[in-house]
Amino acid sequence: MFNKVLIANRGEIALRVLRACKELGIPTVAVHSTADETAMHVRLADESVCIGPPPSRDSYLNIHQIVAACEITGADAVHPGYGFLSENAKFAEILEAHNITFIGPTAEHISMMGDKIEAKRTAARLGIPVVPGSEGGVTDEDEAKKIAADIGYPVIIKATAGGGGRGMKVARSEDDLVVALQTARSEAGAAFGNDAVYIEKFLGKPRHIEVQVVGDGAGAGIHLGERDCSLQRRHQKVWEEANSPALNATQRKEIGEICANAIAEMGYRGAGTIEFLYENGEFFFIEMNTRLQVEHPVTEAITGIDLVHEQLRVASGAGLSVRQSEITFEGHAIECRINAEDPNTFVPSPGTITHYHTPGGLGVRVDSGVYAGYKIPPYYDSLIGKLIVHGRNRVECMMRLRRCLDEFVVDGIKSTLPLFQDLVQNHDIANGDYDIHWLEKYLAAKNAD
Repeated sequence: MFNKVLIANRGEIALRVLRACKELGIPTVAVHSTADETAMHVRLADESVCIGPPPSRDSYLNIHQIVAACEITGADAVHPGYGFLSENAKFAEILEAHNITFIGPTAEHISMMGDKIEAKRTAARLGIPVVPGSEGGVTDEDEAKKIAADIGYPVIIKATAGGGGRGMKVARSEDDLVVALQTARSEAGAAFGNDAVYIEKFLGKPRHIEVQVVGDGAGAGIHLGERDCSLQRRHQKVWEEANSPALNATQRKEIGEICANAIAEMGYRGAGTIEFLYENGEFFFIEMNTRLQVEHPVTEAITGIDLVHEQLRVASGAGLSVRQSEITFEGHAIECRINAEDPNTFVPSPGTITHYHTPGGLGVRVDSGVYAGYKIPPYYDSLIGKLIVHGRNRVECMMRLRRCLDEFVVDGIKSTLPLFQDLVQNHDIANGDYDIHWLEKYLAAKNAD
């Protein structure tokens, strides 16, 4: 195992990684901006290093400063968490050049899956079902029209380097296509410095299903079931659950085995998530995230497997702690992302938390780095914490979640707690009957009243 791990992140995920390291007896280093000097992970780490001023580009995205912090403290490994540099192939390469282990996949696999076109080609080669679409990037309008006509409208145009809904446009007819193509390329170029786009069939009412995988980098791979992340706003996940209410045991086993076999064949190292759109009993690959996901706790809840422990084991060369045949799925789990935002307008609400009380009891977990008196800075994402609830079945899980949301107190700022209190009372949610468009339609109807 490692002598010392530097955690190149902030907030709840930094604290999550820190706890896993402490359980394994690994000393930790927290890096932080000047805005985060009183953050919980900074207080609890064995050592801390300030790496710059509040803007992310000058601190959490500053590779030079992070490498310098490793050299100063003697850290021999870096855990990137999620976001920031977690899927930055250059960062992984630089760390390895300095004999510092990147706790994640190889730079090659990060690059491969970071390019949406190459990721789709790779998925198809590995036997993962993909969405019908262009084989590569599309720049010519006539070519785009031919591809769209072959696929059938509606189609969606996506940035090859995209994420978070940027560089994505839907065309429902040939008249829409030219404008959508130009707009998507313009957005992609501005957001990612890469204006390449591709075309796929647009699915009308799909669910967002993702499969958690872990590989040892030496030809072994496992899956830990799926998560349903269909409740989204502006392509950002809000509520996640495992297992998906839409799948049966046979479907779960089949798609899980496909994904596990694929990462084993790739020689993939570390944790990753293979994401799909699911409609009418069919799975369609959309992307692979080569990192730990925000929603990983729901998988931990139903499997009892600590995913950060697995990341640390695999990166250190110790291999996986379990075989596929040893993994069982128990009960149901739901995660709600509690953000510092107005629950109606979703405008960020930074400021000081005056009162903070988290729910407890059997099957309840809260991953958060805040506390009463903590000031949420305006420079980063607005996540306050994640409420994860586990029950013997989905009905029990929903009942427990309803109780926990009523216990959760965040005062001094606005939060999205009222949104989740509404959702747990909704008939469609109770029945698990929703798709990726459901939440935005619900919010639009609610705000129109």
